[in-house]
Amino acid sequence: MAVAAAQKNREMFAIKKSYSIENGYPSRRRSLVDDARFETLVVKQTKQSVLEEARARANDSGLDSEFLQDGLLIGSGDNSPTIEDGTQQDETKNCHLADTDNTGDKKLDEDYTLTEEEVILQNAASESPEAEQAIQQAALLLRMRDGMGSLARILKTIDNYKGCVQHLETRPSQSAGVQFDALVKVSMSRVNLLQLIRALRQTTSFAGVNLVSENNITSKTPWFPCHASDLDNCNHLMTKYEPELDMNHPGFADKEYRERRKVIAEIAFGYKYGDPIPSISYKESENATWQRVFNTVLDLMPKHACREYKAAFGKLQAADIFVPHRIPQLEDVSNFLRKHTGFTLRPAAGLLTARDFLASLAFRVFQSTQYVRHANSPFHTPEPDCIHELLGHIPLLADPSFAQFSQEIGLASLGASDPEIEKLSTVYWFTVEFGLCKENQQLKAYGAALLSSIGELLHALSDKPELRAFEPASTSIQPYQDQEYQPIYYVAESFEDAKEKFRRWVSTMSRPFEVRFNPHTERVEVLDSVDKLETLIWQMNTEMLHLTNAVKKLKDSHFE
Repeated sequence: MAVAAAQKNREMFAIKKSYSIENGYPSRRRSLVDDARFETLVVKQTKQSVLEEARARANDSGLDSEFLQDGLLIGSGDNSPTIEDGTQQDETKNCHLADTDNTGDKKLDEDYTLTEEEVILQNAASESPEAEQAIQQAALLLRMRDGMGSLARILKTIDNYKGCVQHLETRPSQSAGVQFDALVKVSMSRVNLLQLIRALRQTTSFAGVNLVSENNITSKTPWFPCHASDLDNCNHLMTKYEPELDMNHPGFADKEYRERRKVIAEIAFGYKYGDPIPSISYKESENATWQRVFNTVLDLMPKHACREYKAAFGKLQAADIFVPHRIPQLEDVSNFLRKHTGFTLRPAAGLLTARDFLASLAFRVFQSTQYVRHANSPFHTPEPDCIHELLGHIPLLADPSFAQFSQEIGLASLGASDPEIEKLSTVYWFTVEFGLCKENQQLKAYGAALLSSIGELLHALSDKPELRAFEPASTSIQPYQDQEYQPIYYVAESFEDAKEKFRRWVSTMSRPFEVRFNPHTERVEVLDSVDKLETLIWQMNTEMLHLTNAVKKLKDSHFE
């Protein structure tokens, strides 16, 4: 019963908050590729051209006759599934699966127009009986007219075609007459996949059913924000660790805590570019949790934190932002960062998808949660909360060198392929979250997850884990642990050394263009024309002139 209730809450969140539905993720770790993939798919311009020769070949093969008879969907045997409820033909006589008026033939004819991806799949299946039954990984993009009620029928139909759902996400659609877009990743035989697609297309519940191949997913340049205001569209969350959904979350059985989280999440969802960050009136118990963690960080920081972190922490204390008895407001922290490194904050409702979070860094924007971890677990949180953001991330975002490194990771993510997003996210994990560096031949922590998690910090600096030199190429493919202490940490010689290695590694990525951030317009510019490059060169020459004059004047004053 508890599992069923949690699943119901999961679906309701997907409807109300446009969260992801991750039915296929293993409990141990999430796939950052899947986090990012939906951003690529929802904006992909699916090829709709008519491939006459392939379509004729499909019709000649007799496949169509297996699915349609008098406007109803039928199968090839007694156990053939249907789209509406997965039952046999005799149970669906009254189901309206396709138009049966004078336009019916035309509609069905259009539905059987094959896309290029389907032609490739069909050709592969027709090579031999073994190829026909070979298991195929595929992604389907479904545009649902009738809302979330269609999901149950979709899953039942896939099950009846002996398919396995590996990943499922939904989002409100931007298309007229369509309520939701759903991305479904499935694993099933090629012949069953072809039958599934054709079956789905015969119901009026869908405005479109598209098969998207893996190659097209990774080779197409996805949409990415070009101005800071576009980050209003980069607030898609993962449902992992949500107290409404995860029975292991400390707040799962605490109704008052869950309601509090919902209220704070709504504030983040309502935030728009240019708005002041709304203040949160924190409860006494929340401030008490902050104080316990804050005082512990104060005790451990002198010995274990890097010098940049300690220097910035002191500035935050001097500005009366970091005090033990009160959780800082994001607006105050954002104003502080803007003065020191140009970074700003915007509220986030929870754990963002990898692509959305990294994209914000390109604009020197850090998406921060405002809710507080559960009082029963003050020194550990299974998800990012404001204590993690404030005590872990904010001090180093106030350091110019580290802020630049964070922005470079963000810029590298814009337009990157899904595998590259996974690698960038992994580099971020082992540096910004769990990074160690050398300082006077001693190990110091600079990772936010270390500096805001006492147990992990002491573990990282003990003799238990394996320590490796930071090399982006190898770091980016290292599996990581997101529920227990890390068995491996990467050590940077210095921030400058880490940045230089990172730049060299990024230059090997497959993205066919370069981008730069214009701080005057808060816009990312794609350097894809001679005019843009000439403008940039002119700006750089102007800057070099100022630098040359400054050096000359310093030399002249030195010799006077």
